[in-house]
Amino acid sequence: MTNDNLQPIILGIESSCDDTSAAIVRGTHLLSSAIASQKVHELWGGVVPELASRAHQQNIVPVVDAAFKQANIRKEDVNAIAFTRGPGLMGSLLVGTSFAKSMAIALNVPLIEVNHMQGHILANFVDEKGDEKKPEFPFLCLTVSGGHTQIVRVDGYFSMTVLGQTIDDAAGEAFDKIGKVLSLPYPAGPHIDAKAKVGNKDAFVFSRPDVKGLDFSFSGLKTNVLYFIEKKVRENPDFIAENMDDICASVQYTIIDILLRKLKKAIKETGITSVAIAGGVSANSGLRCALTEMAEKQHLTLHLPSLKFTTDNAAMIAVTGYFKYLKNDFTDATVMASARYSL
Repeated sequence: MTNDNLQPIILGIESSCDDTSAAIVRGTHLLSSAIASQKVHELWGGVVPELASRAHQQNIVPVVDAAFKQANIRKEDVNAIAFTRGPGLMGSLLVGTSFAKSMAIALNVPLIEVNHMQGHILANFVDEKGDEKKPEFPFLCLTVSGGHTQIVRVDGYFSMTVLGQTIDDAAGEAFDKIGKVLSLPYPAGPHIDAKAKVGNKDAFVFSRPDVKGLDFSFSGLKTNVLYFIEKKVRENPDFIAENMDDICASVQYTIIDILLRKLKKAIKETGITSVAIAGGVSANSGLRCALTEMAEKQHLTLHLPSLKFTTDNAAMIAVTGYFKYLKNDFTDATVMASARYSL
């Protein structure tokens, strides 16, 4: 179909964690995106599953309604409804899954289940202006978020192979746990990123795990930083306040170095020189700069998604739904949410 107006219209619904999101695409072109974030978790230093599911119940109807108003289309214009089946928090997933199933039945349109991690990768194919350059297959995708850290070989929209992944904490989880040690607000990643910009990355040296293959580990780094901080605070109670920027810069540099070492190894082993990133941590300015420098030095083709498509969003679910729609990959109302849903 060459005429965009003939492309199917897909409503995407995302509710895997603490953001309720709805988006509408025509083909890969984004018509609207509405997100309701949950501030309540900041009080607890992390996502509280029960509070998240309750907030999704409150937000799902107004968020979907806002998406339709932004897109300026009728509900009857939708050709299919895509939703996040998993992975994620079970209570949160159930809200989006139940809503999507009910709406699909009411509108008599196909239902499309989407893997959240697959959605993050395919967020690189969302069109806003229509002239964005998209990755060509095959490419490697470094997927980094609060719950996942993976290097994925992408040979097609639905041909993906996980080459390496974390064996314990994810990169985003390391940012948040270390941020909690430093008494930074949740989520800590953006705060560490901001402070790292003015800090000295070489001020402190933290441990790097020795993990075979292309797998990652961040648990040891988290523990190393914790013991380091405890020791320094015993010596000087004002150590954190006096060295916050340098601590953040050193921590961020270490995490990025761990990620890039494995990515370089994957490039060498596969011979693939096209690289993309995905997930919430892909919004980190230090990571984006380091990847840009690496791409220039190694003559790589690098794809950096728009910042709005790095964190959890329904645009990535809707565009994944579009690609599934083209191959008639539908599900039915018996589908169940899955907290653990592998690529």
